[in-house]
Amino acid sequence: MTDRDEFLYPRSRYYGDVKPENLVFNANLQEFAQKVNYICNLETAGKVAPEAAYKQIKELWHNLRQSKQELAVGQHPLRGDDREK
Repeated sequence: MTDRDEFLYPRSRYYGDVKPENLVFNANLQEFAQKVNYICNLETAGKVAPEAAYKQIKELWHNLRQSKQELAVGQHPLRGDDREK
C-alpha cells in the first residue's frame, strides 16, 4: 500500500474476537465508515445532492448488512464466546 492510500484509507487495528469472519467484517465496516464520511463531506460541500447522498449511503448499508449475513458474524451460538447467556 502506498503512503497516499494509507492516508486516504486508514485502517485501525482490530482488538475484538479474532476469527476470520470478524476480521473481514471489520475491514468491511471500516470501508463503509470511510465511504460514508466522504459522501457526507461531499454533501456538506454542496457537491452531491442530499437525496443522492442518502441513496448512496443506503446502498452502502445494504452491502454491509449483506456481508454480515454472508459471513455469519455473530450467528454461531455453539462456538466459543458466542454462546447465549
